Amino acid sequence: MANLSMNFYLDLPEWATEFVSKLPEHIPSIEDRMRLIHDLANLNFRSNTGGPFAAGVFESESGRIVSIGVNRVMSRNCSSAHAEIMAISLAQKNLGVYDLGGNGMPKHDLVVNWLPCAMCFGALLWSGCKRLVIAGNGPELEEITTFDEGPRPENWEEELRKRGIETLNNILRHEAIATFEGFRQANKIVYNARQST
Repeated sequence: MANLSMNFYLDLPEWATEFVSKLPEHIPSIEDRMRLIHDLANLNFRSNTGGPFAAGVFESESGRIVSIGVNRVMSRNCSSAHAEIMAISLAQKNLGVYDLGGNGMPKHDLVVNWLPCAMCFGALLWSGCKRLVIAGNGPELEEITTFDEGPRPENWEEELRKRGIETLNNILRHEAIATFEGFRQANKIVYNARQST
């Protein structure tokens, strides 16, 4: 009989508990929400707890913080522990739902410091979030960091729109690029699964 694991556990870094305790309950401004995400992304790689990626789920209208997430791939040996997956999963846990866009729910934003990778793009589609807020979507992330973000539809905004998901793009783009530059200068590990191919 094989000795197989029957569960797994993902968590945010220890520093996140104190960080979150100092946040206001609501962040009304889209730019301030993105500033928070940039702060988290910087803290994550500078604290050696993950890659330079962060995300958060917010109520669209009020700015109430529902969850935050940072990349935990290497620290948790889990290739799916991306910031968006963490934020969406924690939001669903915090609210006790699997659909953040269900009946009677307020509209929710997923705020991310760049266009989600192929996996997280799919997770967004099924999350129930009604708006994606990103710092940018160009080639800079992959050019600067060499992370492989995978294939996404060329008409990704239209694919989201068809599914009732709005997009806000280029929110504090330069701050995101500065984070990626900081990651590169820090000589952190880039953990693409197929680096040798």
